[in-house]
Amino acid sequence: MSRIFNFSAGPAMLPAEVLARAGDEMLDWHGSGMCVMEMSHRGREFVGIAADAERDLRELLAVPQNYKLLFLQGGATLQFAQVPMNLLRGKGKADYVLTGEWSKKAVKEAKSYCDVGIAASSEDRNFTYAPKQWKVRPDAAYVHYCSNETIGGVEYHEVVNVKGIPLVADASSHFLSRPLEVSKFGLIYAGAQKNVGPAGLSIVIVREDLLGNAAKGTPSVMDYKLQAGADSMLNTPPTYSIYIAGLVFKWVKQQGGVREVEKRNIQKAALLYDLLDSSSFYKNPVAKEDRSRMNVPFTLADAKLDAAFLKGAQERGMVQLKGHRSVGGMRASIYNAMPLEGVQRLVEYMKEFEAEHG
Repeated sequence: MSRIFNFSAGPAMLPAEVLARAGDEMLDWHGSGMCVMEMSHRGREFVGIAADAERDLRELLAVPQNYKLLFLQGGATLQFAQVPMNLLRGKGKADYVLTGEWSKKAVKEAKSYCDVGIAASSEDRNFTYAPKQWKVRPDAAYVHYCSNETIGGVEYHEVVNVKGIPLVADASSHFLSRPLEVSKFGLIYAGAQKNVGPAGLSIVIVREDLLGNAAKGTPSVMDYKLQAGADSMLNTPPTYSIYIAGLVFKWVKQQGGVREVEKRNIQKAALLYDLLDSSSFYKNPVAKEDRSRMNVPFTLADAKLDAAFLKGAQERGMVQLKGHRSVGGMRASIYNAMPLEGVQRLVEYMKEFEAEHG
């Protein structure tokens, strides 16, 4: 069976070259006689795999030396609690920016640990833009925002200046899709299942001076300082997910690095948005300057045609185009591994569907 174009928001499409290499190494990794899934996380083989993955990711994002890079479990959702547990530092206040469903979930979780202030919100326009004017309390322990909302397709293309207060970003759905100026952040976290690898792994990049202040009662495995001191192996880490992530990092380097990947992502997104903007049959609700390059939601002129649209797409080798249940419509997630050919096929199909039903 030939490969299809998978537009899923996550778990998402992985580079074919990565999957092929993992397949070749499945029964015997580099002459060890073992699959990576069978290796002890304390053994020489896996320790080397993890070290390579960290080195490559540091290189790709130019991570400064005063930042720790952690490979953790629990997905980005666990970070909704882990961030306030570690970063409040006795201040009791944190500010959040509301731009969609994922930032709403982060706010709800944080309210169990601190006084949450809303620095900015786009709820007034149904989360269809990224507010740039933030009212941050000077005594807030940190400011949290979701830099790319997977469901609504809203992306921040510039980093907002919060004047010395640690900035925390949930970068899950555009991590590794573009260069990232890590030094502007106190902490960045991302679930792996978009641009990095399989579900089960989350990546945290945290500035060293923010470590060591976990609130009383924080479980050991959720204490960033303890995990950093144990090289992310305070307990058994998600070994196979780290291995696949490491292969993805090498693949990104082979493509020319993050800047080259960004150029391709800009090209893919422009192709799809140009079609949406030229059509009266399809609509994208997001402000043009805040459109996501990774997650492109759109609606059809008549929602009754949704089922026919999805059926036709599947017949043409394109799947997972149904929008999130909370917003409906369609959503094309075009992460790093989605080739230009996949977006071209989608655009051609959308033109055909409009000609038939418009």
